[in-house]
Amino acid sequence: MDNYLDDPSSYRRLIGKLLYLTNTRPDLCFSINLLSQFMQSPTDYHYQAIQHVLRYIKSKPSEGLFFSADSPTHLKAFSDSDWATCPNTRRSTTRFCVFLGSSLVSWKSKKQSIVSRSSTETEYRALAATTLRYRDTLSLR
Repeated sequence: MDNYLDDPSSYRRLIGKLLYLTNTRPDLCFSINLLSQFMQSPTDYHYQAIQHVLRYIKSKPSEGLFFSADSPTHLKAFSDSDWATCPNTRRSTTRFCVFLGSSLVSWKSKKQSIVSRSSTETEYRALAATTLRYRDTLSLR
């Protein structure tokens, strides 16, 4: 069993900074979402996982959002979900992204508020969330 951190405030500060970074680095959303679930009682293992994420960021400095001026302006969206993967609550996670041409303009990864009874229900909820965001993004054009 891993030891709890003596001072979890450094872990919390790192999570806060990484959450801010996800505004321009959507590739980090899943990892940071997962690690942020342990802010109350982080262990050495969780701190090592954050260090791994930091090494990943350092190795990929050119990753992030890019908006090309010559990209077409059609809107497209993708969604995905898992089914009951949270070991504590059995809740599912919804993920989606919306592109304007080839540029990512909106994305989300969030645990669903209720436990779904099937993978179909989980996918339906993800599609509904994606459709709402797509509609909102479309109204901005």
